[in-house]
Amino acid sequence: MQKVKIPRTVDPIKAAQKRLDYNGIIQVSLFKRLAESVEGVKHDAEVSLSFGFDEQKLVVISGKANITVDLQCQRCNEKFEHSCRVEFLYTPYLGEKSENAPESYDLVDRNEYGEVDLIQLIEDEFIINLPQIAMHDEADCHVNSDNMVFGDIPEEKEDKPNPFDVLKSLKR
Repeated sequence: MQKVKIPRTVDPIKAAQKRLDYNGIIQVSLFKRLAESVEGVKHDAEVSLSFGFDEQKLVVISGKANITVDLQCQRCNEKFEHSCRVEFLYTPYLGEKSENAPESYDLVDRNEYGEVDLIQLIEDEFIINLPQIAMHDEADCHVNSDNMVFGDIPEEKEDKPNPFDVLKSLKR
């Protein structure tokens, strides 16, 4: 099956009425915010999207996406590859009807033309799913976490005056 480019924007209501499915790629160059958040993006994102309606007649955008990025290990400062796989379930915000959507649905805003920006939606998912603290697996990292030292411990001076000695004179 040939991979095609995912459209930048789509009208979710029309796409749901047609029950559209997209299997394709999003080029790395379109992920500017993701590129700023990581050390590098390895290849285009592979994306699978489905549009439809649920039992409540709400428009549903479901999908999966994956991409490989380079992160900097916070333990040893070396680059390592991280595979970012996301699954998502959205419904466009359509007023009061969308407020009763199940908790598993995330609401997404439409632009002035009633369309959803798919590139931004998927990029947001990738950024949200990046690890807070990027680190290798302990077995792969050349710095042992047991041997990590974070600065020198200062030696205590014994001739320091006690700051509370002043209070002793007030007690008399």
